This record gives sequence, C-alpha cells and structure tokens, in this order.
Amino acid sequence: MTDGISDVPTNLAVPKTAATLTVRVIKSFEFRTERSLVLRNINLEKTTVGELKAIARQAVQTQPGWKPYRNVVLDTLKLYTKAHGAKTTNLIINLDNEDWILGEDSKTLAEYGFENETEVSFFNYELYKQFQAHPETKWES
Repeated sequence: MTDGISDVPTNLAVPKTAATLTVRVIKSFEFRTERSLVLRNINLEKTTVGELKAIARQAVQTQPGWKPYRNVVLDTLKLYTKAHGAKTTNLIINLDNEDWILGEDSKTLAEYGFENETEVSFFNYELYKQFQAHPETKWES
C-alpha cells in the first residue's frame, strides 16, 4: 500500500462471493441504445448464467427507469470486458470473440472466468446476428 492506495487490482480486491457486475442491457444495436444495470454482491461461484439472466430480467421488469426496455426479448449474455482488460472499439457490443457468448445457462459465472467488475452485454440474439452481418449505426446519419 502506497499513500493509502492499495496495490491490489479492483478485480481481485473483492472475493468471488461478493462481486459487482455491470450488465449492459442493449435495446438497439443500430442506435446504440443501452443502459447499464449494476449488480452488487453476486456470488460468482454459485450464480449460474441462467440465474444472472433472471436477475437482470427481473430488474428490467420491476425497477424504475427501465420501461423502454421491457418489450425487448433479452435472451443472450456475452462478455464485454473484465476489469483492467482491453475494451472493444465498438461502443455497443464486442462483435469479435464469438466464444465469449455465455451459451450454457447451467455454468457458473466463475466457470466463465468472471471476476469483480466484469461487464457483460445482455441482448436479443437475433438482433445481434442481424447487426453483426451489417454493423452500421443509424444514429450518426
């Protein structure tokens, strides 16, 4: 520790049983419409991908400010970035690394390599594939 600042990276400073995750809920790829949902005290060793989807869907359906997102079919999670990791140049989603899609609902987040401060995108897979084929944004036009 130097001058009251810890040398431990933030992704390792919190145990895997009490992690903070950011879920980037994507409504539109073309218009870059997304809103971040911050989830605290998530046990990465016990929480499954399916449970994370359910937690995020519940928050979207019940928390204030999420009304515009309630009609989106959210069915897919994909790793966006880990703390202190490289971020994609695409501001809405990481279009590379198809293996970063969390395809097995029964696997725990720890099995997918989640750490404290991991960011994950939550979106509609069909809309993602359409955007991947033609990654053009409309809000700039």
